[in-house]
Amino acid sequence: MNKRALVGILLASVMSIGIFAGCGASKGDTKADGGNKKYIIACDSKFAPFSFEENAKYKGIDVELLDAIAKEEKFEYDLKPMDFDGIIPGVTAGQIDGAIAAMTITDDRKKVLDFSDGYFVSGLSVVVNKDNTSIKSAEDLNGKSASVKKGTAGAKYAEEHEKASGLKLNYYDDSPSMFQAVENKNSDFLLEDYPVIAYKIKVDSNAKLKIVGDKLDTVDYGFAVKKGQNADLLKKFNEGLKKLKENGKYDQIVGQYIGK
Repeated sequence: MNKRALVGILLASVMSIGIFAGCGASKGDTKADGGNKKYIIACDSKFAPFSFEENAKYKGIDVELLDAIAKEEKFEYDLKPMDFDGIIPGVTAGQIDGAIAAMTITDDRKKVLDFSDGYFVSGLSVVVNKDNTSIKSAEDLNGKSASVKKGTAGAKYAEEHEKASGLKLNYYDDSPSMFQAVENKNSDFLLEDYPVIAYKIKVDSNAKLKIVGDKLDTVDYGFAVKKGQNADLLKKFNEGLKKLKENGKYDQIVGQYIGK
């Protein structure tokens, strides 16, 4: 075999390898960009009954709805429990693909997030120590100290009324710390989403807390992604949620934690 023929054979072999390698890369790229992507989805690490740890596993309305929707829509995800105040920055920075964290849908949040259809109707409640007789409704909050969780609707409400009502705000990273502050009488009241505090009082017979007055508002919780991104994930969530409501699975999941 002459030298030219040998070079030709070697060149053909290299080209063949390149073609097959190119096909493999294209397939991998399609997987990364398409429906087989494994999403990173955040939940609140301490927000019963929506997400909380029990026996080294996370459970709750948010956790179980997400799992059921993922099975319906056939997508994979890694659950990332976090403090609530880190979730929106994580989503907007692109470190997290989506979040299901009992997150109230607000106009301010819509500036940086795209939301799903509402998956739960909630409202904000005033909560005091069982021994407290001076606060019976929102009209009695003037000059009082409030426990609020950073980045929540309760914190926003308190901040909006801070000057007019002379409130002193005490911030916490999670709900249990906020509850403890009122139980220990370090704050006069706290603001919490109704289903969360109702669940807390129901399951914890030692809780020194009570709800006073009517809910301050009515709001929807939504699943969130970064604005303009992960539209496919948002679509899957909405379609899966609709299926769960139609087949009764939604009521089954929520009913475990909150009675009708």
